[in-house]
Amino acid sequence: MDKLKERKQLRLTSGLADTLSPRMYNLVIGACITYGFVVNAIIVATLSDFFTEMDTTLFIVGYLVSAVIGIFLTTSDKPLISFLGYNFVVLPLGALLSVCLPTHNTIHVFQAIVITAIIFIIMTSLATAFPNIFAKLGRGLFISLLVLVAVELICVFFFGFFANIFNWISAAIFTLYIGYDWHVAQSFPKTLDNAIDSACDLYIDLINLVIDILHIIDR
Repeated sequence: MDKLKERKQLRLTSGLADTLSPRMYNLVIGACITYGFVVNAIIVATLSDFFTEMDTTLFIVGYLVSAVIGIFLTTSDKPLISFLGYNFVVLPLGALLSVCLPTHNTIHVFQAIVITAIIFIIMTSLATAFPNIFAKLGRGLFISLLVLVAVELICVFFFGFFANIFNWISAAIFTLYIGYDWHVAQSFPKTLDNAIDSACDLYIDLINLVIDILHIIDR
């Protein structure tokens, strides 16, 4: 994952004619993230019943296919294609939220969103203030996440349980990922395409963190 980002950074270094100002670059990132959450809110409000009643296998396959297509498209160096890929990531996550959020208390959902927003502000500020620290976290976070997913799958499929501690560990990983991905975003050439790609990474971090915090609050 890190090598892919490094290759893309090198490829875009020569295309600085489209460079944005730092302020505009960060505004585009924020606008894309906001757009993702607005689309998710619309999906949850209007399509919750549709996705809840969908065949489970079809839902999982559609989710995975859409996510893979989206991640692949965001590797493009063309902003429109990257934004299309971003939508392919936003839509399946919106479908997932439309299934899980209605089962939770509305107040808890609001609390999870507020806590996530506070964490986002704190971590992006820390990543801006201490970039060298966050630059070293990429590989460790990626390995930690893979190990966590593997342990979760083993516990669920072979032992039939899901420990609450998994949500705490996952929340910690995605909290650090926010800082790391923000650092990566700021180290890229400040182009429109990189802003969209960075927003996609941060959006995924935030959605996962919201879900983890919601489960923690509920329990």
